[in-house]
Amino acid sequence: MCECRACPRLVEWREQVAVEKRASYRDQTYWGRGVPGFGDGRARIMVLGLAPAAHGANRTGRVFTGDRSGDWLFRAMHRAGLANQPESVSVDDGLTLTDAWVAAAVKCAPPDNKPLPEERDNCRPFLQRELTLLKRLNTVVCLGAFAYDAACSEFGVRPRPRFGHGVETLAPNGLMLICSFHPSQQNTFTGRLTEPMLDAVFARAVELSRRGG
Repeated sequence: MCECRACPRLVEWREQVAVEKRASYRDQTYWGRGVPGFGDGRARIMVLGLAPAAHGANRTGRVFTGDRSGDWLFRAMHRAGLANQPESVSVDDGLTLTDAWVAAAVKCAPPDNKPLPEERDNCRPFLQRELTLLKRLNTVVCLGAFAYDAACSEFGVRPRPRFGHGVETLAPNGLMLICSFHPSQQNTFTGRLTEPMLDAVFARAVELSRRGG
């Protein structure tokens, strides 16, 4: 998966960013490849995001690691008891997840953080591979409408309820999907998403994941 070159637009962008770099990271070696999910192999909860950030996961090699969205995400997961620490800055920072797996619908950083539907479809086998490994999975937290659409397509949700923060739907295979606004700066800086709102989603996800024992 890390070496996949199925989407020329994404390959060109991820590698261009890895060479040009952001000035504050100019001394770092960027990952510049596809970024796999990570977490607890016995997870009941999957957190599904959009795609790696150009100077976050595309730099560090771990999804939601090294960017502002990840700062919000892992603080919330820590408060919910799903992460052992509230921050994720590098692959060797000691972060471990409990009962949770974090992944992105698209595995390579896209220009303007906007992957195309066909790029999502090209990445679908990699998401399916992760899902196959998570034998206990019963709850998916969808961060943003793109991740929600990807999850609904993957799990055959029809008709799908309109995306909104806190919206829940039951997939035909028994998985519960719960939506959250994405913890991007566009949402967090404007107050569209607050920490209590994100905490409420994760508290609900934990509750849902424990149904039936």
